[in-house]
Amino acid sequence: VAILVFCFSHTRISLTCFDSMNSSSGERQVIVVSWANYGRRDKTTCPDGRSDSELQNVKCSWSASMEYFTKMCNWQNSCTVEAPSLVDPCHGTYEYLETTYDCFPRQSVTCEASQANLQCDEGQVIVVSWAYYGRRDTTTCSDGRPVSQIQNVNCFWPGSMDYVTTSCNGKNSCTVEAKSSEDPCYGIYKYLEVFYTCKGK
Repeated sequence: VAILVFCFSHTRISLTCFDSMNSSSGERQVIVVSWANYGRRDKTTCPDGRSDSELQNVKCSWSASMEYFTKMCNWQNSCTVEAPSLVDPCHGTYEYLETTYDCFPRQSVTCEASQANLQCDEGQVIVVSWAYYGRRDTTTCSDGRPVSQIQNVNCFWPGSMDYVTTSCNGKNSCTVEAKSSEDPCYGIYKYLEVFYTCKGK
């Protein structure tokens, strides 16, 4: 996936996932931001009209970049993001946004200890594109949970992909429980995210 760079000359950017051309049901794809940085990592990006002093700090990064953009865009077909007007991670430096994102046609989100049901149309089988058991944000599966159970957003079980692909790939439908063979982050309320496509047998 290519890195997209936005200089914020017009204060807003747009991310879009086009509808899947290979989908028999015409489902809309959703955005999953995999990386984002608001700041400056080199002197050559977005230099137009800027003084040398505004380009010097190449270790400029806003620590909340990922959380800000995932909240704006994840799980949407398209999104518009405004430059964070109240944020200036490096005073006197001209910042820009770099982001990478993928588009997935089908998504399943299941809270811990519940079951995910993946389903394809008749004559098609499941192909899992991506699976993640853990926690990547503070909003998913958060209802009724204390802050202490949702604050770790770097929680991930490395066996997620193997677990789901073994259970579901090549099948017309499958049921997977949102659990893991080992607890990647004790005390954190986790969930299972799965993105998959449906292909003809």
